[in-house]
Amino acid sequence: MIMTAENTPEKTKRAKKIISRLKKHYPTAKCSLHYKTVHQLMVATILSAQCTDERVNKITPTLFKKYPSIKAFADADVNELAQDIFTAGFHNAKAKAIKKSAQQLWELYNGKIPKQLKQLVKLAGVGRKTASVILGAGYNLAEGIVVDTHVGRISRRLGLTPAKNPIKVEKDLIEIIPKKDWINYAYLMIDHGRTICKARKPDCQHCFLKGLCPFPTLKK
Repeated sequence: MIMTAENTPEKTKRAKKIISRLKKHYPTAKCSLHYKTVHQLMVATILSAQCTDERVNKITPTLFKKYPSIKAFADADVNELAQDIFTAGFHNAKAKAIKKSAQQLWELYNGKIPKQLKQLVKLAGVGRKTASVILGAGYNLAEGIVVDTHVGRISRRLGLTPAKNPIKVEKDLIEIIPKKDWINYAYLMIDHGRTICKARKPDCQHCFLKGLCPFPTLKK
């Protein structure tokens, strides 16, 4: 499902056109998680692993009221916290990660959220994807491109990467997408994946990326 004859400059040019069209159709694309502080964003992102943002947004209002600060999460009873986030799935592991990361923020960074990816990934429950979400949505800093299931799937369909490993997908995208679009790219892909380029039945017939995407031909 890729254009193997296409070189990097050609792919970069096509990627820019794709992003331009996506911006026109999704002008309000943004992080769909609800939060008021960067730490709340971090907690919400940890909760979102293998869980929908919609579900997370139902959990966090009560959660953030009960635990209003980093210190509150650091001091939380982990079993009680696990029950508070039960509906997010993998609640025991996520509770441990949320509590441990809050403790680490105090121990390593004086209770402040770092602004560098290499520091963020030292925190429990924070991988490269979560760190990029925190930097992008929390600080408007682009150190990488968030690769979730929508980003990976649609980028492959568009012929922008052949990779399935998120790290390799990100590496391929970084080579062809302008840095100014690194943060927004994931939000655009997510909106497009939810409305048109769905996993099981992509609506290629009504897709505005016709002519830029090889998938409608290759899927036949």
